[in-house]
Amino acid sequence: MLKKLFIYFALVAGIILGASAHSKELPDFTELVEKQGAAVVNISTTQIIRGVQGFPFAEGDPYYEFFRRFAPQMPRERESQSLGSGFIISADGYIMTNAHVVESADKITVRLTDKREFQAKVIGADKRTDVALLKIEAEGLPKINVGNPDKLKVGEWVVAIGSPFGFDSSVTAGIVSAKGRSLPQDNFVPFIQTDVAINPGNSGGPLFNMNGEVVGINSQIYTRSGGSMGLSFAIPIDVATQVVDQLRSTGKVTRGRIGVVIQELTRELAESFGLSKPTGALISNVEKDGPADKAGIKASDVILKFDGKLVDSSGDLPRIVAATKPGSKVVVELWRKGSAKQVTVEIAEMPEEGRLARSAKKLADDVAGLIARLGIVVSELGKEQLQELEASGGLLVEEVKGAAARAAGLQQGDVLLAIGNTSIRSLNQFNEILKHVPKGKNVALLVRRGEAASYVAIRLDEK
Repeated sequence: MLKKLFIYFALVAGIILGASAHSKELPDFTELVEKQGAAVVNISTTQIIRGVQGFPFAEGDPYYEFFRRFAPQMPRERESQSLGSGFIISADGYIMTNAHVVESADKITVRLTDKREFQAKVIGADKRTDVALLKIEAEGLPKINVGNPDKLKVGEWVVAIGSPFGFDSSVTAGIVSAKGRSLPQDNFVPFIQTDVAINPGNSGGPLFNMNGEVVGINSQIYTRSGGSMGLSFAIPIDVATQVVDQLRSTGKVTRGRIGVVIQELTRELAESFGLSKPTGALISNVEKDGPADKAGIKASDVILKFDGKLVDSSGDLPRIVAATKPGSKVVVELWRKGSAKQVTVEIAEMPEEGRLARSAKKLADDVAGLIARLGIVVSELGKEQLQELEASGGLLVEEVKGAAARAAGLQQGDVLLAIGNTSIRSLNQFNEILKHVPKGKNVALLVRRGEAASYVAIRLDEK
């Protein structure tokens, strides 16, 4: 009996000790918050919406004057207010936040954790990375320590401090879910994805690692409800710092460009171009007389390295090029016709308000897939059509007959420009090339629809 009791208490003690040991492994954020929380600020903005509100007539309309005179109680302007977060990066009052937090603001109020309030001015903002730099007139302020996002590991604990829904100095925690995320319309930011609870008002606030260092700016969430769903995205602090350094010195951000349209290299496309794995950025179009064109870069080239930096996926290239100083000459390693080669390109400056090159991804998504060897009816383009397209050759898709071609999304009016590296000049040439392609083999077909052109991988009918 005593022996059984001894065993029972030993087991209970073991469970308690085990639970105690396990609890010590759980993170404690108290010290981090105490030391770094004071550097996080609340940002409230006011925008004056000017003009008569509620009038059903525009200025210049005869009835506008009647409403203006006899309905004076209707306001001529109103205020729109919003909340966000930010953090102090220098003791003399420089603050980092999101560009969308202060966009179009007529008045920006920064409130510190000690309840002091300051009016802030915008030193500069960059919409492309959603980073803004503010300045308040103060000295001796607490400031954050900057960490290295490259050292972050997926699964590592991270902490956010901000003002969700206006609740100042709210602390939430989670883990790094992924790194290097590309989001639609955000070509220049390799986002850090976390499951930290981020809500409206957290925007612009810091993301800390467990060393109390800022590794990112909380910027976006994926949500269907308007609240947190465990999918939040932060701008890596090194990307933000590069932007802020330029904003602080010049008030704007200068980026490089080379004038190409790129698309993701799928496994099928990689096979068709003779690459062992889908690594690199596939060029689907080159701007005439642009930097890439002058350097000899061609459509169907695959960029493997840019200025010594590995291009693992197509999303890497815009970020690397944009970070390269305009006017500099860099070596580009690319894959062409089964072998690697190098060219030197001189970087041009991206227009500050210019449009980015149109992505060919949608077209690739529309027509990617399998088409039958004889699943389409094509014809040669006429002289006027070639002039309109500014092309030297190509075939017009007149009818889509094969089930595989229809399933792939090929449409009447699409233009076939090239097979692999070979431009299509005539119908006879097209048929001759197809004769020499083994059944079941992937080939790359360049398809143009409207103004966009994109390569798709085609596995010829094995039947």
